[in-house]
Amino acid sequence: MRVPQPPRVTMSGRQLLAKWGLPELRGNGRFVSANIMDSLGNGLVLAFTVIYFTTTTSLSLGSIGAALSVGQFLALPTPVVVGPLIDRYGSRRVVVAANIVSALGFSGFLAADSVWKIVAVQFVVQAGSSGYWTSSRALVLLAARSDDQARWFGFIGALRNIGGGFGVAVASIAIALDRGGVPVLVLVNALTFVIAASLMASWRPVTGQAAPHVPRTESQAFRTAQGGGYGVVLRDLRYMRLAVANLAFVLAAAVLPVLLAVYITKVLHAAAWLVGACMVGNMVLVALVQTLVARTIEHRRPTWVLALAGVVNAVAFALFGVLLALPGWAVAVGLLPATAVFTLAEMLSLPSSGELSASLAPERIRGRYLGVYQLSWSLGNAVAPALLTMLVGHGAAWPWVVLGALNLIAVPLVLSVGDSAPQDGAQPEPAASGLPAEEGATS
Repeated sequence: MRVPQPPRVTMSGRQLLAKWGLPELRGNGRFVSANIMDSLGNGLVLAFTVIYFTTTTSLSLGSIGAALSVGQFLALPTPVVVGPLIDRYGSRRVVVAANIVSALGFSGFLAADSVWKIVAVQFVVQAGSSGYWTSSRALVLLAARSDDQARWFGFIGALRNIGGGFGVAVASIAIALDRGGVPVLVLVNALTFVIAASLMASWRPVTGQAAPHVPRTESQAFRTAQGGGYGVVLRDLRYMRLAVANLAFVLAAAVLPVLLAVYITKVLHAAAWLVGACMVGNMVLVALVQTLVARTIEHRRPTWVLALAGVVNAVAFALFGVLLALPGWAVAVGLLPATAVFTLAEMLSLPSSGELSASLAPERIRGRYLGVYQLSWSLGNAVAPALLTMLVGHGAAWPWVVLGALNLIAVPLVLSVGDSAPQDGAQPEPAASGLPAEEGATS
């Protein structure tokens, strides 16, 4: 007689996604694909912009660097310009336009053979990039349900990290094999932005994913009564504290691209391969663990998570500073925990800051709010190279002391923001000819 076996318990695809901290992706495939293409394009060229112009022009390295910096500074006001456009036309349409602008800018690289032309194309590229980032946080709210926003922000962060890292790897191999192929990379890069724009234009957010209607808070009632200009944002001290605190996290994020290579090779006199090892380790950790971290923090208060990220950043910077006192053989070992702790802070801060910046902004003028928030990123990224290199010049420990102090100062600022309150019903973004409605249909 056959003994009946208990039924096998299998895990469905949806349960597996939930286990790994991934959001519900159904109906948002084009949104996800657009993010992959956008991040792939950024990885293909942005890390090799200087190499491209030194290869294709006869200009000095100093002239190229100065031209790129001027172009980036000229694009600093872009978030303020883009904010009202988001409020009028919708975040998705602005992202489509931003990707087209980026494609035009990178295509212009092919004709940039003088200082003023490099300034011009860098300005266009940075304006497109800034327009994208100003709009992207609102896009996540279109894709996310009210209960999985943290997962979506974590997932998009991990996705962009993977795409950007893959783009850098492909470009590195291509340049190592044949520097003459760099212009081809530029063309491929421009094409990725065109593809991303077409995917985003045809994406229709899934019906019923907006946050449920809840009574307005006193702060929201104040915003509605005061009109819809930037004056409302500047008078919203709660949101301005978040934007100011974000400067500390922006400067912290600049450690990897700006400070780490100089610190490891010039200050610690360690092998150059350790720089690559730290950056690859950071990328791999974010790719593998970010969604799990997002799942862990999704039911926590975003302000508390972001404050915790500030403390963890301070610990990481203390560990980087301690390396100065270690013998040479121990530096490589000490870099491992320092980079791991730094990466943990990054994985805590990105989903929570993204969620807070978008959810604290009222739907009606969310674009202007996000424009101010993105301006903190633009200013921080513009200031970081000069500030961090100046601090290194004053003493090897100073960057870590200042960065640690700024992140600790950010903690009470973030905590004073309080909990994010759902907005009073997400409204569909304005319709425009040639593009489907933002909500109300599945893709």
